Amino acid sequence: MKILVTGGAGFIGSNFIYHMLSEHPDYDIVCLDALTYAGNLHTLEPALKNSRFKFVKGDITDRNAVFELFKNEKFDTVVNFAAESHVDRSINDPAIFLSTNVMGTQVLLDACREFGVSRFHQISTDEVYGDLPLDRPDLFFTEETPIHASSPYSASKAGADLLVLAYYRTYGLPVTVSRCSNNYGPYHFPEKLIPLIIVNLLHDKPIPVYGTGENIRDWLYVEDHCKAVDLVIHKGTPGEVYNIGGHNEMKNIDVVKLVISELGKSEDLITYVKDRAGHDKRYAIDPTKIHRELGWSPEVKFKDGIKKTVQWYLDNREWWEDLISGEYINYYEKMYKNR
Repeated sequence: MKILVTGGAGFIGSNFIYHMLSEHPDYDIVCLDALTYAGNLHTLEPALKNSRFKFVKGDITDRNAVFELFKNEKFDTVVNFAAESHVDRSINDPAIFLSTNVMGTQVLLDACREFGVSRFHQISTDEVYGDLPLDRPDLFFTEETPIHASSPYSASKAGADLLVLAYYRTYGLPVTVSRCSNNYGPYHFPEKLIPLIIVNLLHDKPIPVYGTGENIRDWLYVEDHCKAVDLVIHKGTPGEVYNIGGHNEMKNIDVVKLVISELGKSEDLITYVKDRAGHDKRYAIDPTKIHRELGWSPEVKFKDGIKKTVQWYLDNREWWEDLISGEYINYYEKMYKNR
């Protein structure tokens, strides 16, 4: 089988590539990535040494380049991780999110139709459901929860999801969609909460926490997510949506304190900053469907996953030190300097 992984130089996509190369020794993997700020070819260095892996630099919105790639490679399956994914960036500049997340997805879908791809899988997010109230711990997102996006980012992902499902209904294109909770683990770009905490603590810099830090997220170790997507593309029912959650709900402030404790640092580094516009209160996924139909359950508990993640950042300083220079530093200063 030959699989195209778009956005494979990013966080979850790169972890998925390593998972697939390890678990399926007879598969060929092609990665298409535009190498924007969150894409890092250094992340894929071990994969580039594998004869079953190929990297192609390109943008999923470039229809001619995408169609040429599909024509030459004859993919069996496409897994679309390519996306602009940072909520704050979407608030500052929504246009690029619509271009990549919606129009780029449409280009991929059209290419799948043209060249007879047997499965297109869309990587989505629980953020398309909006949020849940903090005082209702009994409520969870299911696949039937109505779409209720809060940010330009989540709206663009919701639009892409609807487009994918429309291609199934209108054209019979064999598609699946998965919506995951917050991922964490190796190769996570340091603008996101957990790697940001780790990197700042290692430099004894303040930890910016939105509002009072009471917002709740369901955390999913990235390896568990990769295993779930592997199952969906092989055994998932075309036209279906699968929620992938970690059963690890944590307040943001408790996540911060756990990482601080793991690194032996002081909570005095916590700095509360002005809350994000339209900040969702709570995300919590009910993964009953994927467990019932495909037998998947998360394996990594949050405290264990945090230990593994912290250790990875300690062991791979060169990887993230390269990232926190230049463009990322400029973005960080812009987002948090005056909060």
